[in-house]
Amino acid sequence: MARLSLKVVTRTLHLKVPFRISGFVFDRSDVVVVTLSDGEAIGRGEGGGVYYLGDDVAHMLADIEAARGSIEAGLTREGLRAVMPPGGGRNAVDCALWELEATRAGQPAWSLAGVDALKPLLTTFTVSADSPAAMADRARSYADARAIKVKLTGELELDVERVAAVRAARPDVWLGVDGNQGFARSQLEPLVEALLAERVELLEQPLARGREADLDGFKSAIPIAGDESLLSLAELPSAPGRFDVVNIKLDKCGGLTEGLLMAAEARRLGLTVMVGTMIGTSLSTAPALILGQQCDIVDLDGPTFIVEDQKHAVDYRDGFVSAGSDVWGSGKVLAE
Repeated sequence: MARLSLKVVTRTLHLKVPFRISGFVFDRSDVVVVTLSDGEAIGRGEGGGVYYLGDDVAHMLADIEAARGSIEAGLTREGLRAVMPPGGGRNAVDCALWELEATRAGQPAWSLAGVDALKPLLTTFTVSADSPAAMADRARSYADARAIKVKLTGELELDVERVAAVRAARPDVWLGVDGNQGFARSQLEPLVEALLAERVELLEQPLARGREADLDGFKSAIPIAGDESLLSLAELPSAPGRFDVVNIKLDKCGGLTEGLLMAAEARRLGLTVMVGTMIGTSLSTAPALILGQQCDIVDLDGPTFIVEDQKHAVDYRDGFVSAGSDVWGSGKVLAE
């Protein structure tokens, strides 16, 4: 392959309102943006990192710089998986390589991924943890939403009140909850019983990473999704019998290339496949939309939380998310 030039910049994305989950409150999201060029074609990618692993901007930049020589020498996407670890830095480079490859081929990235057409996807919209009344108000504000995901904190009684308030505010939607590692094993039975009463259809990551064995033998009436517990392709073999669903995020696994491999392996293992995202711009959401074409559950509302998105943005309409050809990976030559 021809030699490439690699450019890396950082951006701070300010959130419209603080975003609270178990153990964390965010008012901004720092991302890295990678641009690769061969002198004619350009490829771009954005990485937001994995906050609970210390994969911040400094870590992502260090990972990218350590691989700069190999990247600029023109390595392939598969080669990238060998020289960079999973994480936000590799995600940014991998997605830039996808767009570069699409431009060189004169085909959209989704076509190179074997997708017949990039269809709009029904997505969840997230309600961050707050008082039950405030969360109900937030749920009502998502007037077009057909699916809502509620962030919980591990405070069992309060969390049950939160879910009940959201369900009362939006009796019409598909409803899931995300524990973000906040619960103990002893809380699972009463939690699931309460969630069933509110017609909740997904319980995501209730226990802390490292406590996966606590799920052995637990029979949940609600599908349990692994997020923080299932970072990359290498961790999928541990999922059956503990998790019913795998939530694939490109920042966790290190890019669309590995994300697609994870989706195929999850299917082989009999798992339901979900795609999620960290908070970022449409530049990070558009590649995930390709993976989302193969997923049963889609959680791609990241750009809705930020004050300012990129000029060409994904579109949210009637509960669906879609991307025009001008967002990312169009296969057309872009101006630098």
